[in-house]
Amino acid sequence: MPPTRRALLGTLGASVLATVAAAPVPRRRPAAPAGGAGPAHAPGTPVPLRLPAPTGPWPVGTVALHLVDDSRPDPLLPTKPYRELMAGLWYPAEPGAGHPTAPWLPPAAAADWDTHSAPALGVPAGAADWRGIRTHARTGAPVARRAGRLPVVLFSSGDGGSRALGTTLVEDLASRGHLVVAIDSTYEAEQVEFPGGRVERALPLPDDLTPEVIAALLAGHSRARLADARFVLGALDLLARGHRPDTGTDPLPVGLAEAADPARTGVLGQSLGGSVAAQLAHDEPRVRAAADLDGALLGPVADSGLAKPFLLMASGTKTLNTEPSWASCWAASTGPRHALRLRNAAHGSYTDLQVLLPQLVRRLPVPDAAGLIGTVDPRRSLAAQRTAVAAFFTRYLTGRPTGFLDRPGDDWPELEVLR
Repeated sequence: MPPTRRALLGTLGASVLATVAAAPVPRRRPAAPAGGAGPAHAPGTPVPLRLPAPTGPWPVGTVALHLVDDSRPDPLLPTKPYRELMAGLWYPAEPGAGHPTAPWLPPAAAADWDTHSAPALGVPAGAADWRGIRTHARTGAPVARRAGRLPVVLFSSGDGGSRALGTTLVEDLASRGHLVVAIDSTYEAEQVEFPGGRVERALPLPDDLTPEVIAALLAGHSRARLADARFVLGALDLLARGHRPDTGTDPLPVGLAEAADPARTGVLGQSLGGSVAAQLAHDEPRVRAAADLDGALLGPVADSGLAKPFLLMASGTKTLNTEPSWASCWAASTGPRHALRLRNAAHGSYTDLQVLLPQLVRRLPVPDAAGLIGTVDPRRSLAAQRTAVAAFFTRYLTGRPTGFLDRPGDDWPELEVLR
């Protein structure tokens, strides 16, 4: 399977490919990097990469959970009689040393990303130090006692994407007092690392990716993710009642079981993950609010709308009317809804590529970086996204009023309200 095909689904996701009437799937990208090529990269010296620190008042802790659902066969690999997932929990932590910072990707997954995912983005294997990327969260750190009960946000990435691609947003939400659960979709995500260094790769895509085939793939992936999310919600309910999931992974951080407040749960997703977020909020009474980062909507929610708070963030020149599923959902929705557009952004701007690719462009000729992440200033883009997402969940999960979503342009001219 040519890696560009997996990258096509993972990078463009539902916002382009869910419409079966779309133009044929492009086979090539233009070759002009954003901002021009930087200084030549010295062969054999991987480019170091860094993630920006979260901006909330709390330090951040994290722990990975290996979850097994033996009540159903794997929906993407039916020969497997159970579904297993990896999820990353991110939360406000007590300050102090003694817990190492977590990697952006665990070692085996980082090696697989370097071999398969990075070249599909135009970054040669070995050119960047993916394994060296560190988050700002400390593995296993105790939960901050003074943070109290924590509202919960489930996070889902774009189709084919690792949960790590949402780290910059996830860490920031945790630093502002949320428990964020980022879920990997096994056999759909490019790589998922399980305990012991076992990596499960995405299943191969069909050779003939017609619009109809892509629509069927995305629909199947969406159904699998919805079932995964419901299973994770059940695991969180058990956790809040003091029952630790039997995962075989490291002990839960001190205070985590008491901290989760499943009664205040929201969902956040990018691309296909945003579509899943909206549909889960539509279907699931345990979900109070949903935020969709540039994802077209699949399933009944596209026509029936939402009766719950909904945030839609678009990229580029998109409007509520340029994506049919947005227009129909908006017209049918009765709950509070907010639509913002990030000017000069692209679909990949709502991933960690927004801050990682510009670091590479200064050293490597990355083909079509602008096509992946737009021409918006990366730091301003991330800050605007963090502010908007945090304002939404603060308003609708904690009840603290904020007028930011109605007037974002006062502080962030990059953000435009869509009517």
